[in-house]
Amino acid sequence: MPKIVRFHQTGGSDVLKLEDLPLAEPGKGEVRIKVEAIGLNRAEIMFRKGQYLETPQLPSRLGYEAAGIIDAVGPDDVTGFRIGDRVSTIPSFPMGQYGVYGESAIVPAYAAAHYPDKLSAIEGAAIWMQYMTAYGALIEYGGLKKDDSVLITAASSSVGLAAIQITKAAGALAIATTRGADKKAFLLEAGADHVIVTDEEDLVERGMSLTAGKGVRVVFDPVAGPFLEKLAEVTAVGGIIFEYGALSPNPTIFPLFPALAKGLTVRGYTLFEIVKKPESLAKGKDYVYRGLESGALKPIIDRTFPLADIVEAHRYMKSNRQKGKIVVIV
Repeated sequence: MPKIVRFHQTGGSDVLKLEDLPLAEPGKGEVRIKVEAIGLNRAEIMFRKGQYLETPQLPSRLGYEAAGIIDAVGPDDVTGFRIGDRVSTIPSFPMGQYGVYGESAIVPAYAAAHYPDKLSAIEGAAIWMQYMTAYGALIEYGGLKKDDSVLITAASSSVGLAAIQITKAAGALAIATTRGADKKAFLLEAGADHVIVTDEEDLVERGMSLTAGKGVRVVFDPVAGPFLEKLAEVTAVGGIIFEYGALSPNPTIFPLFPALAKGLTVRGYTLFEIVKKPESLAKGKDYVYRGLESGALKPIIDRTFPLADIVEAHRYMKSNRQKGKIVVIV
């Protein structure tokens, strides 16, 4: 029987249990994956705590991203996949129903995607959440172009690093932020043109200086809370702020006066806007495949854990020490 991660109550990392469950068979429109690696995301921490967009039905599985080998295909209606294919999963399904934490996972066939042969399974599990999230905001909706400027907050996360790579691939200016100076050199090595250490520097003053007083055209932010006021101040006239997360525990107050004065757009955004629209998903996948092939996009792996240490892996993610993707090896 495969080992599967589930939780029977919401709460901290300790609620995660590694359980032996019968091997399930894929149904109509589904494929089963023998999992080799699992990519961790903050969405899973929020889901485990009962604070996500989706409410877990207990006992619940969890997990959006895995890479592995297809070892069973549902009846009749699955095309484009066969047993033995190397695939990774695109976050586009109910996590509680199709969670991928474990040695075996069943997902809808539309959520499986082949990944380049030159990537390892560890890298394959670190593709879709980060690149599709950043692609949708910056390219699909933000219309990023050469000589634009982008402010990327919480930039040492996997999504933040993906945003840096996509910004540079577009020929735009990538300004990263981090709270502490310990991550500054890493972010510069990862491709950021400039790094603002917000515990030591004034975000607005430095951001305006780096953009010759104009401000940034695009902000890509998962923090929100009171921080949004500063982001509005550093955004250019007619600029857009993408809020794709809620890391701040404090209420988010709409920055009315900067928004009025500059004609700002403050937009809530998740990758589900992209992955649930077939045309947008196809364009996004093509963009990511081309970027991976050219080398413009390259997953950055921070640390790996064995499946038996899934609780410790979640604790590590909560610590905010990571620089890139955390991957669990199965």
